[in-house]
Amino acid sequence: MTLREPWPGAVAASGPDGPDVLPEVGEVPAGRGSGRLILSTFARNRVAMVGVGLVVLITLFCFLGPLFYRTNQITVRLNIEELAPSGKYPLGTDASGYNVLGRLMVGGQSSLELGVAVAIASTAVGALYGAIAGFVGGIIDAIMMRVVDTFLAIPGLVLLLILVNIVTPSLWMIIILLSVLSWLGVSRLVRGEVLTLRTREFVQAARMMGASRRRIVIRHLVPNAIGVIIVNATFTVADAILTLSALSFLGLGLPPPSADWGSMLSDGLNYLFDGYWWLVYPPAIILIITVVAFNMIGDAIRDSLDVRLQQRP
Repeated sequence: MTLREPWPGAVAASGPDGPDVLPEVGEVPAGRGSGRLILSTFARNRVAMVGVGLVVLITLFCFLGPLFYRTNQITVRLNIEELAPSGKYPLGTDASGYNVLGRLMVGGQSSLELGVAVAIASTAVGALYGAIAGFVGGIIDAIMMRVVDTFLAIPGLVLLLILVNIVTPSLWMIIILLSVLSWLGVSRLVRGEVLTLRTREFVQAARMMGASRRRIVIRHLVPNAIGVIIVNATFTVADAILTLSALSFLGLGLPPPSADWGSMLSDGLNYLFDGYWWLVYPPAIILIITVVAFNMIGDAIRDSLDVRLQQRP
């Protein structure tokens, strides 16, 4: 008897009892059929490959670039302020004398680190919270979801502005604040997915075999909702980068001499109408490309997990 319901397109592992025997009750199959099919669908998606390529290039630019193109992003040098792009300064200098190209690299490190950290933290907390609420159900589910609804009723940006004014802004503090606000949406998505999964045969079989609630949630429900979780995580990276840029634009971002693309964009707008275009367009362009690239990857992952769009070779 098949004790679990595999993912769409999964190939059952062959064993002594025939091809229908699966490795373990409710566990996401290690079967290569489903994984290969998803990867194959993702790899055939041109949008996905463009998104991955852009993210890789931007990551290399931000983290490996400073090793080969060294600049001083700490000392203010007013004697070279607002220089136009040239051979020595490919993207010119800003009002503090910082090399704009080097500052794009350093600012990108902060933006990417924040986006990835917020995505990991909020996804882990939100997925576990939503899975518990959806699986337990009843009054506990109602109370847990009312807590989420209460926080969602408060405008996130307004609450974030209040919190940033209370505490001293720093990269890790902003990561914590954004994570506190970002897990709410994840929990609702995972809860909805778990509500449909908890009535499946593999969950009922796990219960009959004496599996604890903790094991069912961690080993069976969360892994089978991984598609929703991964897709949401990619979008969270983009949203966190945009939120940091918005805070920096409002003057509540990372304090100097730290840099991020949002603060560069905010500072450059003051000089845009004076003809200093290199202070605005480079950070704006790389910010837009980064956000679009992560959204492209998220869309492609969602399509790869859609059975209707999967094609066997």
